[in-house]
Amino acid sequence: MSCDAAGSRDAAAGATPLGATRDVVPFELDIPEDQVADLHERLRRVRFPEPEPVDDWSQGIPAATVAELCRDWLEDHDVHALSAELNGRGQHRTVIDGLGIHFLHVESPRPDARPLIITHGWPGSVVEFLDVLDALTDPPEASDPAFHVVAPSLPGFGFSDKPTTTGWGVDHIADAWAELMSRLGYDRFLAQGGDWGAMVTTALGVRHPDRVAMLHTTMPLAARPEGARTEDLPELEQQWLAQAREFRELGSGYSAQQRTRPQTLGYALVDSPAGQLAWIAEKFGVWTFGGATLEPSVPRKRLLDNVAVYWFGGSGASSARLYWESFGGVGRQPVTVPSAVSVFPGEMAKMPRSWVEARYTDLRRWNVLDRGGHFASLEEPELFVSELRGAFGL
Repeated sequence: MSCDAAGSRDAAAGATPLGATRDVVPFELDIPEDQVADLHERLRRVRFPEPEPVDDWSQGIPAATVAELCRDWLEDHDVHALSAELNGRGQHRTVIDGLGIHFLHVESPRPDARPLIITHGWPGSVVEFLDVLDALTDPPEASDPAFHVVAPSLPGFGFSDKPTTTGWGVDHIADAWAELMSRLGYDRFLAQGGDWGAMVTTALGVRHPDRVAMLHTTMPLAARPEGARTEDLPELEQQWLAQAREFRELGSGYSAQQRTRPQTLGYALVDSPAGQLAWIAEKFGVWTFGGATLEPSVPRKRLLDNVAVYWFGGSGASSARLYWESFGGVGRQPVTVPSAVSVFPGEMAKMPRSWVEARYTDLRRWNVLDRGGHFASLEEPELFVSELRGAFGL
């Protein structure tokens, strides 16, 4: 892979060229063999740092864990199987505001199915939803709600194009998603998301309340209401806020880098598969239920599938830029559309219910779970589907 080709989505994916039209065209993912060979060669030549002088994850993901993951990526992962799986799910692309947007569109066979747009965050991708698509689109019980699922790749992520100008923040993405749903013929729709997907989903509800029938999120963000006192909260919610403070102090270094100097970080991530793998895998370890372990929270195959999407899409810098665009600019506008929240205990940012209700003014459902974390659809797919059914079946 030449320096010019590295990180090129078109080179990696064999994409169908798109003009400045409203057309929605099929997308076939085809990773060239020379790029697979290049990845394998880089993994064989990884230069690791010395092992950490601690016996935990306090300095970051351990060297032995990264070495094991690199071996698995080299010896066991089949990117062509991932390509075939994605291609079998109905991939498409369309140009919105000059930017090519990649998305899955999985239609339900049920005549009563409702459209649902579901948005990933960082360091996730549409891979997060592969294990819940069947249950969402074609549930075994006729009494369970069914959905036509639309799962876009955020701008600069996966096989969406990388913005070449500033301005692709959360609000712009929400407007693009509304346009995408219009192009697919969905005037009214449901919306779901976690992480950045939560912010985009919430922005959809704020900016397009006439289009969003209801939203669900696993990570609502809300400011402290005026006059609210932490000591008046239930003990569990006080613990949540203490955990959030600890996360900001000890676990948010990645965010500071991505919101201030994403370009500098990108050179390492786009050039080094071990660097990209470690940057993502650490979060799959510490943001899942149980913390500081990769097993058994997320299947190893899905972790590597997700990392492969970043690597072959060359998304190290472009995905980080969303932090530069939008970090700190969300969480205050009132949300008036019907809303539902699922609180997974391993989530690193859990808000008190009273704070959430002050912002999401029509909160129809609030449920605190006993397992699962930030990557809920990968960690607990059956529970995640149950939460969406419970929310959107109201």
